[in-house]
Amino acid sequence: MKWNAPVYALNGKNVIGLGAFKHHFGIWFFNGVFLKDEQNLLVNAQENKTKALRQMRFSSLADINETEVLTYIKEAIENQRLGKEIKPKRNTKQANIPEELKSALKINSKLNRGFEGLTHGKQREYCAYIADAKRDATKFSRLEKITPMIIKGVGLNDKYKNC
Repeated sequence: MKWNAPVYALNGKNVIGLGAFKHHFGIWFFNGVFLKDEQNLLVNAQENKTKALRQMRFSSLADINETEVLTYIKEAIENQRLGKEIKPKRNTKQANIPEELKSALKINSKLNRGFEGLTHGKQREYCAYIADAKRDATKFSRLEKITPMIIKGVGLNDKYKNC
């Protein structure tokens, strides 16, 4: 059970899931993008957002053709055995460093080393934290607050994350 629904996995990877909603029920194929879909039964729930997951939707039990469904399920299992999957793309874009932080990084070598040692995500968090301030005084007070955190290699929001 995942997300309060039955999910079937192979070698620790989700293959299919079952879901029931107000107006339909269906089968989720977690890597459905790789299925042939010769019967044109699969739906992408969120075009331009959902990359791999496809759904087969039904409004009643009479809509289900067991032979077709079983064909799709067998193909999904085989695709999983072959290791077909879409790997999520990592966000590696560089942080847009505000001028206040750039100046501080040039002056303080410890701060610069600490900042360079952070992940791109943590760098972006710190940059956004300073850039989001409207007044210069606020930007500088925020910079003072985060300097020791950056030097320690701690993320801005690490204390709220479950480790």
